[in-house]
Amino acid sequence: MVYLDHAATTAVRPEVVADMTEEFGHLGNPSSLHGAGRRARRAVEEARESIADSLGCAPNEVVFTAGGTEADNLAVKGLYWARAQESPRRRRILVSAVEHHAALDPARWMADHQGAVYEEVPVDRHGRVAPEALRAAIERDPDDVALVSVMWANNEVGTLQPVAELAAVAREYGIPFHSDAVQAVGTQPVSFAESGASALTVSAHKIGGPVGVGALVLARGVEPTPVLHGGGQERELRSGTLMTPLLRGFATALRLAAAERAAHARHLARLRDSLVAAVREHVPDAVLNGHPTERLPGIAHLSFPGCEGDALLMLLDARGIACSTGSACSAGVAQASHVLLAMGADAETARSSLRFSLGHGSGPADIAALGEAIGPVVERARAARRKRRAA
Repeated sequence: MVYLDHAATTAVRPEVVADMTEEFGHLGNPSSLHGAGRRARRAVEEARESIADSLGCAPNEVVFTAGGTEADNLAVKGLYWARAQESPRRRRILVSAVEHHAALDPARWMADHQGAVYEEVPVDRHGRVAPEALRAAIERDPDDVALVSVMWANNEVGTLQPVAELAAVAREYGIPFHSDAVQAVGTQPVSFAESGASALTVSAHKIGGPVGVGALVLARGVEPTPVLHGGGQERELRSGTLMTPLLRGFATALRLAAAERAAHARHLARLRDSLVAAVREHVPDAVLNGHPTERLPGIAHLSFPGCEGDALLMLLDARGIACSTGSACSAGVAQASHVLLAMGADAETARSSLRFSLGHGSGPADIAALGEAIGPVVERARAARRKRRAA
């Protein structure tokens, strides 16, 4: 199989498997006071210190979660509830129009069920939020904004956001700023302290760690209302037995990713440029989406006029090439990508896109295989679409 969907998930690295395997051999709940529990707690805190070092934050700023989605929910819901408790006027949740659904959907849920006001900050045609656009949204009434959430890097088109500048705007008005950095960690110099953000979401399985573990980094003094209640773990912000082996694997994956980041990013950028060139050689009218320079090195998001993304995906899959579509599918009905629509694309273009994403293990052979397949696949998809429209 040619795997070009590393932005969805990537292989667990051998070093991570080895560390988790060793940890699975130990018994002990890190909340227990006996020797086995203390040993597990030591492993948890060593993982926390390692993760903090890799992310440019203090260990006591790291709150462990079961993944990026839970961390986003804790940030959006928890910060809203905490801010609304301080002042009932604080009802607006500002999110970028291109956020991952892990941030969008909690914000919409809060509007539907908790009296919040959901508001999207517009992006330009490349998918970037301008600091001026955020300022304009805030200044409509600064006192009623509960929080701002803008992702570090877009998961579909790969566009990078000016996080430090956006966080600075929010800070001027005393508003918490959250950023989902799930896609950025591993190829971008993500430093929580330097970003100026109030909260940051990270996840293990995008960087060679295990599925099922992540973290929300919270600046000192930022205390969201808990979403989960129970044993009071993680400063009572996220109750639940800590997953010691997964946390150790998370720390290992992040440490390796941080050490290799610069070289890995250069390698991915070269492969991405080769991939785009190979596709355009066989499909000259393919359109590359996202910012031309401020973009993740491992994502190439392309639209194929006259095609449907879902059809292209399945045709490539039949040839042993795995990628993802730029559209979501709900109850069997194809929907246009909200990211491309926010960038100004029409619905047809938004349904004609594919995301190819690279990672550890990707190489020239993958690009060659895609280049060989993409021309016939696009032609077949276009022919099928013409036939359906003529029927």
